[in-house]
Amino acid sequence: MLPDATLLRLEACDVDDTTAQITLRVQSTQISAPCPLCATPAQHIHSDYGRTLADLPWAQYRVYLQIRVRKWFCRNRACPRRIFTERLPTVAAPWARRTLRLAQRLIALGMALGGKAGMRLGHQWDLGVSRNTLLRLLRKLPLPAVPTPRVLGVDDFALRKRHTYGTILVDLEHRQPVALLPDRTAETVAQWLQDHPGVEVIARDRSSAYAEGARQGASAAIQVADRFHVLQNLREALDHVFTAYPQAFDAVNALERQQPVVLPDGVVAVPVPPPAEPPTPAQQRAVQRQARRQALHMQIWTLHRQGWTGAAIAQHVGLSLRTVQRDLRTATFAGRQRRSDAGASLLTPYKPYLLERWNAGCYTAMRLFREIRQRGYGGGYGVVAAYACRLRQAQGLPPGHRRPRQPLPAVAEPACPPLTPRRATWLVLRREAKRTPAETQQLTQLHAQSAEVAEAIDLAQDFATLVRQRQPAQLDPWLQRATTSAVDAVRRFATGLYEDYEAVKAGVTLPWSSGPVEGHINRLKMLKRQMFGRARLDLLSRRFLLAPRDRRARVSSPQERPDAHAQTEAVGVICHDCEAQEGRCSSSRGAARAGQAGEVEAGLRGRCSRHSNACLLGIAVREIPGLSRRHQKRA
Repeated sequence: MLPDATLLRLEACDVDDTTAQITLRVQSTQISAPCPLCATPAQHIHSDYGRTLADLPWAQYRVYLQIRVRKWFCRNRACPRRIFTERLPTVAAPWARRTLRLAQRLIALGMALGGKAGMRLGHQWDLGVSRNTLLRLLRKLPLPAVPTPRVLGVDDFALRKRHTYGTILVDLEHRQPVALLPDRTAETVAQWLQDHPGVEVIARDRSSAYAEGARQGASAAIQVADRFHVLQNLREALDHVFTAYPQAFDAVNALERQQPVVLPDGVVAVPVPPPAEPPTPAQQRAVQRQARRQALHMQIWTLHRQGWTGAAIAQHVGLSLRTVQRDLRTATFAGRQRRSDAGASLLTPYKPYLLERWNAGCYTAMRLFREIRQRGYGGGYGVVAAYACRLRQAQGLPPGHRRPRQPLPAVAEPACPPLTPRRATWLVLRREAKRTPAETQQLTQLHAQSAEVAEAIDLAQDFATLVRQRQPAQLDPWLQRATTSAVDAVRRFATGLYEDYEAVKAGVTLPWSSGPVEGHINRLKMLKRQMFGRARLDLLSRRFLLAPRDRRARVSSPQERPDAHAQTEAVGVICHDCEAQEGRCSSSRGAARAGQAGEVEAGLRGRCSRHSNACLLGIAVREIPGLSRRHQKRA
């Protein structure tokens, strides 16, 4: 019952059922006490006084300790302290009003839940504490002293999105966070690296600030450009290319709507035509705005070729500097990006049922509307009636015709949704084995629409292959092809790779990536949202860095560690919470399958579907055959 029975002796116990409180009167049993300044043992008692400490509750009863603590004489004449109070290091801190074990329980509560949520749970546990007390206890904790990592992962995170950013540092070998920095400037990163010498490999994104900070703070370290971020830059270049050729997508979608659809039972069905609606006044105004915006884009480039600065151009044309800088990225006017949910409506989940009933002979729109209303449809009748008109149009029936005199062909939605620039980009970067035959046909049709689009698709697929399979020997030939390409966006992408050539070459050679860093950023975002985005860096650092781990990641031996200067090959994924290397995660039976059997590189371990909500393993996840589709999408 007592915090330390070797230092305290129970003299009386008072139980008050009215206030649900237990008071323990105890006495210190120390024969002597060391002076807190000179550590000289004292044996002469000066006096004693009472001290009240709150302790852990017992059931629904609050527990208080009333301790008689003595004061001692210090006989060391060289010590400036003549009288001191005895310390109880295993019971309570000096001047504290609660025991150490109660303080540790409150710290654990605040570490897990924060201020307000921890206060509410503490009251349920009969721990009367305020949210400010929990946060104050957390802020008093010292930051952990961690050894300098050999392989360091660097990335940024948002303290306040689009306003204030910080930097997160992660030990990639042990997969543990190291520090949070207050900004993402090169000077801050360089200062941290200078204060912690010994970093050999730095995995980072394509940020120029982190590249400069690594050069200033650890010039001998190998910089590794993260493969996921490299492919993300390629995706952005492809978006620029595809957005500039809307007529190619219109042609592919028109061909798709003319192709018959083969149902699972082998029946050939006619595709549902798109809604034929006259342009509304809002759409006409959008076309006019697009034309004016294109004229401004041409004017911006005309002034730029005459030597005008971006700020002068922005002031002259009446646009913001950020808009002018975005236009100057490419000379081709890309226009406004189309909506990614084009064609989707409240009726989309119920279209398979409507098609099944329509092909069964139910041609009454009102009856179909009533049936899907019973199934949860929340839209109006007009949407269903318009869709029924499109079905009649596909079968060649006149509007309002309900009883055909001859058998009609089956109707089905096209095998693939309409092709958009964003969807085309994902089809290009997706593995060939993962594409369906209909998606492959769409990509082939897009490839045949334009020479520039075809060249961009070929270059993007070749680059994705050399990154996934880690073929550093193919990087230089690809860069030579890309720099002489006729596609402006691809040339700019290749120029950016040349500017960061050493890091990109190391990225397609070494196994390290910033995938584990992204996973820790997800946990950091969870902590920020839990505290409503109002936590400052000091509190956020303690909750993030001092959070307990159920099981530490296995540290590879020096023989198992990959050589930073040699090419290695990834062969699997391991869940570092349940140590599942092959098959399924032993705790969740989830989807964390490993690839081939064999040794698993330390830099490619991740979390299974149960132990991580985001499961961001970087591009390393996508390089492993046999991994589930769910993990590939979420990675």
